[in-house]
Amino acid sequence: MPHTARDLFVTGLRNAHAMERQAEELMERQIERTDDYPEVQARLRRHLEETRSQIGRLDRCLEACDASASTLKDVTMAFMGNMAAVGHMPAGDEILKNTFANNAFEHYEIAAYKSLIALADRAGVDAASLLSQSLKEEEEMAAWIDAHVKDVTLAYLAREAAAA
Repeated sequence: MPHTARDLFVTGLRNAHAMERQAEELMERQIERTDDYPEVQARLRRHLEETRSQIGRLDRCLEACDASASTLKDVTMAFMGNMAAVGHMPAGDEILKNTFANNAFEHYEIAAYKSLIALADRAGVDAASLLSQSLKEEEEMAAWIDAHVKDVTLAYLAREAAAA
């Protein structure tokens, strides 16, 4: 069955909503465990607030399409976010694993928003400005992570050396 641009757009919005719920859960768990890295913790707190705003923007886009988020997708992805965060906890280098995973996840979100922006126009939905704001926030977070990989790595090394 062929899908219309609007069908694909709504599916993409639902997927992005679930993706942001996953991000929300991941960041909440990471914030709890980054006391030793206050700069990372502060940036995660800021991006958590941005993520909550992004969820609100996605809700507005879905409403404009007479649609709503998928509860099943949201719950599943939130659960996966928690499990991913828990999976890194036993690792001594948890901060490094989270940094690498966050870098990849931000780029996934960037691609998702670029796709939604492309579909919005074809779907006849005026959502590009809302989605572009979210894209900008994701690009800023990805750039921040990229710029701080070295600092986080060296801070982790220093903590390990001090503990030895």
